[in-house]
Amino acid sequence: MYDDFAGVYDTLMDDFDYDAWAAYYLTLLRGTDGTLPARAAECACGTGSLTVRLAREGIAMTGIDLSSAMLRRAEKKARAWGVSCVFVRQDMRKLRLTRRAGAVMATCDGINYLTHEADVRAFFASAYEALVPGGRLCFDCSTRHKLEDTMGDAFFGEEREGVTTLWQNRLNRENHVVTMDVTFFVREEDGRYRRFRETHRQRAHSEQELVTWLTEAGFGRIERYGEMRMDAPRAEDLRIHFAAEKPL
Repeated sequence: MYDDFAGVYDTLMDDFDYDAWAAYYLTLLRGTDGTLPARAAECACGTGSLTVRLAREGIAMTGIDLSSAMLRRAEKKARAWGVSCVFVRQDMRKLRLTRRAGAVMATCDGINYLTHEADVRAFFASAYEALVPGGRLCFDCSTRHKLEDTMGDAFFGEEREGVTTLWQNRLNRENHVVTMDVTFFVREEDGRYRRFRETHRQRAHSEQELVTWLTEAGFGRIERYGEMRMDAPRAEDLRIHFAAEKPL
């Protein structure tokens, strides 16, 4: 999974403001003393667009992903940016770092891709163990409103330069899981289009579920923010950001 997707991921995300995203997460990553962590790990890092930006700020970054194809592109991107990052193929539910970090992150729906309670709990537990005392776990989550009311049983089509995407979603309201059947048409160098399909699944975890699981994992000072703001989530928000601390 994601081998073909890795080749078109940056094209599909070319309108995403990674600079603003990085600035926002730099705010979330600052601890109670206002300083940035010396070391951080980004889980589900994809092609490393956020990883390299945080590394440029002086954080020793480790990028974690299950896709070797994504990690190869992330490594190439780090070289192009002139920053030093470590990229590791690893399951975020079994996160293991050689040295504990001051922050662990999972952005751009990484938590939504953990579709079972046990998976989220496993990630929170492993992130807790990977953090130094006082370290922060920061992540975002697409809201139930977004996945069920906006994306639910819907069809989307999008055309980008060299890539056309057809996206059919199927919602299971009982377990809050959206199955996304995506067909890609990618233009090759000879002008012909190559077709491939992928199936993605995301769960719309509720805010209260995530707070409960974080608390039971041992985290304290659990902060929640709506969209890319520094105030409380609202009912119409499409995304919630969390920051939680491992007690000193």
